[in-house]
Amino acid sequence: MRLLIDVSQVSFTVSREAEPKNDQNGVQRMDRNTKEPLFAVQLVAVDEGGAEVINVTVAGAVPPKVAKGQPVSPAELQAIPWAQNGRNGTAYRAKSITPVSTGTASGKSSGAAAS
Repeated sequence: MRLLIDVSQVSFTVSREAEPKNDQNGVQRMDRNTKEPLFAVQLVAVDEGGAEVINVTVAGAVPPKVAKGQPVSPAELQAIPWAQNGRNGTAYRAKSITPVSTGTASGKSSGAAAS
């Protein structure tokens, strides 16, 4: 089951550019299905309740072309709960992370029409 997050009322800003997602041996992790390399992008997510810093994983042949401080839109953002060795948390994964046009005030989904 995929737990997709409604991002229509959330704006996202890059707080750390894309970096390879490496395992404990320093080897870049690969997507299990597509075999594409995984990248992590740190985002600040802001909504009416405040802000939270999240790390979002994206698979692709090249890292997302985003810069620190840039407003972005994560496509198909999903939350993935995990538990391992007595620890637990939530991982985030997106199909892609793309820049938001400068005329748009928030990181609403790319399918939203501008007023």
